Amino acid sequence: MPETLQNLDLQSIIEYITPWLPKLAFALVIFVLGRWVARLITRAIEAALIRTGQDVTLVRFLGRVIYTTLFAAVLIAALDQLGVQTTSLLAVMGAAGLAVGLALQGSLSNFASGVMLIVFRPLKVGDYVDAGGASGTVEEVGVFATKLVTIDNRLIVIPNNQIGNGTIVNYSAKPVRRVDLKIGVSYSDDLPAVRRIIMGVLKADDRVLKDPAPTLLITGLGESSVDFSVRPWCASSDYWAVYDDLYQHIKEALEAGGCSIPFPQRDVNISQAA
Repeated sequence: MPETLQNLDLQSIIEYITPWLPKLAFALVIFVLGRWVARLITRAIEAALIRTGQDVTLVRFLGRVIYTTLFAAVLIAALDQLGVQTTSLLAVMGAAGLAVGLALQGSLSNFASGVMLIVFRPLKVGDYVDAGGASGTVEEVGVFATKLVTIDNRLIVIPNNQIGNGTIVNYSAKPVRRVDLKIGVSYSDDLPAVRRIIMGVLKADDRVLKDPAPTLLITGLGESSVDFSVRPWCASSDYWAVYDDLYQHIKEALEAGGCSIPFPQRDVNISQAA
């Protein structure tokens, strides 16, 4: 133990620490109260943005940025109260930040891509997308990565750089979607009757939109069937229910109308040599 410390008695230690106690207490108050105020301000701004109808993804991102900025200001104010030279500290932090940035170029690329995703919003929380080689519902667009939840409830975390540099297919971006169905009927069926039956099923479903109007086209003469493309429109939220129900209802209506849906078959002729 150094001799100077050995020679210090309790009274000397108390006399040395006492002048620092008010500064330490005031710095602690600044830190605790400042952090509480930073959270309060952040929550108030987030609530205000949500009330104005802003996207949840944008609100969360701005909330993180605002809280981090306010917390840094509170920390600097607390250190300044203790007598720390914050100017020198900021210079050291800037140099360290540069070194860390060079070492974490991949993370910075993900951050930049995250900012672009937040600003231009090709996807948002709740959208069903194909992005970064995966498909799922967007749970969170973070600063460095985006989280998708698959139909079978698996969580996929994709670096933002991988999404930003790839193709994004957003199935929820538009309020309406076209449902593409392929129906095959027998060559012996009455084609005008087939058209009337299918259009009758589409008109009977309230979820099928009248504008845009559904289309019904013959798109091929297959090996065993005349192929129709049935293309109704519906709300994006109704897509899969309409897709499933129309196939069932069209099949039932065609069978009730005397039409048949053939399955692939071949006629084989065998000749026997004399």
